[in-house]
Amino acid sequence: MAFFAPDEERLNRLDLERLQRHKLADLLAQARDSNAFYRHKLAGVDFDPLRDALDRLPLTTRAELEREQRENPPYGTNLTFPLARYCRLHQTSGSTSGAPLRWLDTAESWQWWRKCWGIIYAAAGVRPDDRFVFPFSFGPFVGFWGAFESAVAMGNLCLAAGGMTTSARLRYLLDNAVTFVCCTPTYALRMAEVAADEGLDLAASPVRGLIVAGEPGGSIPATRARIEQAWGARVFDHAGMTEIGPWGFEAVEAPGGLLVMECEFMAEVIDPSTGAAVEDGEPGELVLTNLGRVGSPLIRYRTGDQARLRRDRETAGRWFAFAEGGVLGRVDDMLVIRGNNVFPTAIEDALRELNEIAEFRLHVEQSGSLCELRIDVEPAADPPDEPARQRLAARIAEHLRARLHFRPQVRVVGRGALPRFEMKARRVERHDRPEA
Repeated sequence: MAFFAPDEERLNRLDLERLQRHKLADLLAQARDSNAFYRHKLAGVDFDPLRDALDRLPLTTRAELEREQRENPPYGTNLTFPLARYCRLHQTSGSTSGAPLRWLDTAESWQWWRKCWGIIYAAAGVRPDDRFVFPFSFGPFVGFWGAFESAVAMGNLCLAAGGMTTSARLRYLLDNAVTFVCCTPTYALRMAEVAADEGLDLAASPVRGLIVAGEPGGSIPATRARIEQAWGARVFDHAGMTEIGPWGFEAVEAPGGLLVMECEFMAEVIDPSTGAAVEDGEPGELVLTNLGRVGSPLIRYRTGDQARLRRDRETAGRWFAFAEGGVLGRVDDMLVIRGNNVFPTAIEDALRELNEIAEFRLHVEQSGSLCELRIDVEPAADPPDEPARQRLAARIAEHLRARLHFRPQVRVVGRGALPRFEMKARRVERHDRPEA
């Protein structure tokens, strides 16, 4: 069963924009009529969905949604239909406030999720005989729920691998001749690490593709290269959010970035400080409007993701916007270290170039406008003595200085000292330091 409409994917730029505008008109008509959140938010806004610039509509923020759910618990009022119409509940892992966003979907909106994943699978070259494994906990986080159900509906053999050790998951996928793995980039590396420890040759397995999501690693060159070398398989990056949906995918013909699924989303990039649009090809904060999730829509949602979009050329047979380098980082994650602006993704790219490193953690100390960085590094093999440990630390620090133009403090810790992650990795710890 195919969920996607190839004719929509292959539209030229002008026809694609017409399609978006008609879908937006339908969405706004329903939202203004029966969605209390957007009826209030759009009250008094004069906007023609077929003609007017999107920036005439107000932006929607996560803080606004969190506040709205606190004031109207448990689900808020961004619901277009009566509660009895909704059949799926997912929630985020929480923010700095500690409160997760709860998100409901109707059967029709969940069908839209599966349709989006059909587009992702087609772009990755998935065939009817491909077999999937999902090493994922299948809890309230949306994660790969839509991916699993879309692949099942398409007729592919799908293995749910929640509640298993990494070792058991590896044998499960090998015993069942799995060809596609859906997981985070970090967990792809963790499975490769365990496989090496247990003498399992993943590169000789039938696995030919990994669809990775949850973190930017799939578009970080060194991380991607390390995964592909360990698995002997192609990595396909993907991006999505619980509240907005699965918006970005990588195609076989276009590595190194994400296509924005513009038949189902409208994308803008703004200056995060001013809210003004930036020119194509310039980095800024990604703003998305989903066009098919009518039951709980988001209009001009500030994702907090940093991206650089280009629309000046066809990519992989589509006129979708292309996010060069995928998600570049979170807007609020950028570090300013000794005058250098750097995202944690750039540090990861530099560290993953060194095969001596198995895992790492960043410790950021902030004192006013000053930021100091210490990196804990777990080696792939313990150095034999303290002098060797110090030499490794110095070599890593020098490598980072050459790549990123600053020299952080590097501490080499013992094997197994740093945590491993199944879902989103949390490798950045921030510490406030009193100003002198």
